[in-house]
Amino acid sequence: MERVPVLKIGDILLVSIQIDMEDQVALQLQEDLADRIVATGCHGVVIDISALDIVDSFVGRTLATIAAISKVLDADTVVVGMRPAVAITLVELGLSLPGIRTALNVELGMELLARERADYDDEEEDADGEDGAETPAVFTS
Repeated sequence: MERVPVLKIGDILLVSIQIDMEDQVALQLQEDLADRIVATGCHGVVIDISALDIVDSFVGRTLATIAAISKVLDADTVVVGMRPAVAITLVELGLSLPGIRTALNVELGMELLARERADYDDEEEDADGEDGAETPAVFTS
């Protein structure tokens, strides 16, 4: 059985699917990706499906499951490179792919994840009060 490579680029795992996504390959990818998220501590996953001509309902559900597992492991998922025919098929199958954001290509997907992570880090700093701003004094009488 072939495996889909999972590459680490900075804080993001990149999955470029270049083979037919048979059911066993999709399930193996789900397991491999979960293991790599835990092992690396990455906070983003980009799944490039530009080489896929067809996505059946099982693969579509598996992508949604991968996104859900990734989210539980503190990683956001972006699917990139979706062909129009694949998008039409997914809609016709009634698969909304909850929890998955999409982008046109790998570069835009990585930018989306980087921007969201920066926004998240800024929110964390504001919540912790470590943004360098002094807390104004409040006087009551």
